[in-house]
Amino acid sequence: MARILLVEDDPHVRVLMEHVLLAERYEVDATGTVAAAQTLLGRSDYDLVLADGVLPDGTGIDVAEEARRRGIPAIIVTAYAFRLPREQLARFELLLKPVRPAELLQAIERALRP
Repeated sequence: MARILLVEDDPHVRVLMEHVLLAERYEVDATGTVAAAQTLLGRSDYDLVLADGVLPDGTGIDVAEEARRRGIPAIIVTAYAFRLPREQLARFELLLKPVRPAELLQAIERALRP
């Protein structure tokens, strides 16, 4: 099954999303900052990155761009799309919070298709 890096700073949302992914048998590493995500990207192979749009030390776009440089697809999940640069955000699939589990899983399936 696919391995996903989940980057979400709200611990409640992170746990909820992690449970949804684990229930679908995805392998999940979860963290809450850009710095931690970049460290994990350097240490492990991922099939997909799910990144919150606004993080305490940057944006999910920072993480998504690093993932893309490594050949990993990325999805931005945010309630604050209007605070992010539109031209940068447009390069990634965007899910608006609150995201329903079915919507999240469909986006993951699309991103993981060869």
